[in-house]
Amino acid sequence: MRKQRVLLTFTGFHDPYVKGLVGQEEQPGPILSLISAKAFDKIILFSTPSTEQITLETKSAILALNSELDVEIRDVPLDDPTDYSLILKGLRRHLPKIQEDMTDGSYFIAVASGTPQMHACWVLLTSSGEIPARLLHVRPPRFVTKDRPLVTEIDFTLKEFPVVRSKVIELEVPEVSAVDLNTAIAQLGIVGDHPKTKKSLEVAAMLAPSDTPILIQGETGTGKELFARLIHRLSGRPKDCFVPLNCAAIPEDLVESILFGYKKGAFTGAHTDQVGKFDLADKGTLFLDEIAELPSQTQAKLLRVLQDGVIEPIGAKRPHKVNVRIIAATNRDLRKQIKQGRFREDLYYRLNVGEITIPPLRERRSDIPKIALYILDRINSNLRKPKQLSPDALSRLQGHSWPGNVRDLANVIERSVRLSRHEVLEADDLLITEPVTYADPLDALPEPHIGFSLEEYLSSARKQLILRALETAKGNQSEAARLLGITPQAVHKFLTTSKPSSTEVENATT
Repeated sequence: MRKQRVLLTFTGFHDPYVKGLVGQEEQPGPILSLISAKAFDKIILFSTPSTEQITLETKSAILALNSELDVEIRDVPLDDPTDYSLILKGLRRHLPKIQEDMTDGSYFIAVASGTPQMHACWVLLTSSGEIPARLLHVRPPRFVTKDRPLVTEIDFTLKEFPVVRSKVIELEVPEVSAVDLNTAIAQLGIVGDHPKTKKSLEVAAMLAPSDTPILIQGETGTGKELFARLIHRLSGRPKDCFVPLNCAAIPEDLVESILFGYKKGAFTGAHTDQVGKFDLADKGTLFLDEIAELPSQTQAKLLRVLQDGVIEPIGAKRPHKVNVRIIAATNRDLRKQIKQGRFREDLYYRLNVGEITIPPLRERRSDIPKIALYILDRINSNLRKPKQLSPDALSRLQGHSWPGNVRDLANVIERSVRLSRHEVLEADDLLITEPVTYADPLDALPEPHIGFSLEEYLSSARKQLILRALETAKGNQSEAARLLGITPQAVHKFLTTSKPSSTEVENATT
């Protein structure tokens, strides 16, 4: 099925019609000229207080040309249409909802209507990846020639355009210095400005200065430890005194000795004193990841520590106090665990004094392009030839459900970048492995439709399979050919026709 094509544009004083140079005849303005030259499924008109009537007239004119078009008006309350910060703030207020409503579409942005400052803001948003879109410029008819067409499409993934990174997020929380907060967010690599992301960060910042226990809930790969580290940095406790512990990775018979430590001779094999995680985290923060995996007996001892601040190492003659801030995290529903008798209710309420829920990527899709570009920047720092993502590739990433969230997204981007034979990755260069949720593999085939190309589909499928085989074979072409049941010459031909760089060929065959 063809992707929905969505046009975003401000309206301006040359819309919907403009007076001609001779006489009083009216000519189509920039927006009408654009939709007459290119096909769209939806038009989103951004209206300011000074263009309200113009926007309504433009919508009526568009529908008069094509009554089947979906035309939507969104208000941007600008007192000054030349103020860059206000324009960006107004657009960013709308973009998350627009991208949430349409997860599988192509965006286009018109830069012929509105003020020059509005055009500059569109350039910033597209070049930074905040919205994966192509810019469209419409020339006045008198300037249209054979070499200068009516509509020019600008793709910022092309290497002649520098990539611009805009400020990803900026928060103001009264309890915390704005400089410290936003610096910590940037240093930890927490990316995104979706309202749900900002809400989680604001709650984390507000809870950070206190000593109350915190429970962070979120699916696997959402970044629970990053949030715990952010809270610790903003807490005022020593920066180097953050002790993480994955409760799911500890054998049940060793949990207490690891948490609380033990004294020499406490049991067979205890030849020396062992300092526990609570003592290591004294005056700092102890992060207990996967808290739901703790045995019930250990849960009872943890509850005592939370209530009294006292621990007792195994074999110790007397308990002693510790000053530890507890941050726990889980990807499970603890309320269900309580009903099933697997988690103590009193411990849950003690931990849940402060609760932070991190949304999965599918609930903050507008953050996906920003996170993807951040990950790409990090990968490019280790590559001799940096790679880029096309708008279609960003759109495909944004439309995926990401069951493994940010960790899943990072793995796909790194795998795809290192195996790609191109400097700019297109949508079908992305090695996204879908989870198997069907019995018959033929159920995954697309439905034929008008505009469907069997040759393009088979070519894309062949490309994906060869890239996956090369990945499995660690770049060995002969092994990849054996996995696919084709000749090494066929794999070599694929690499040749894809025009890889000499460095990429060398990496694929070593």
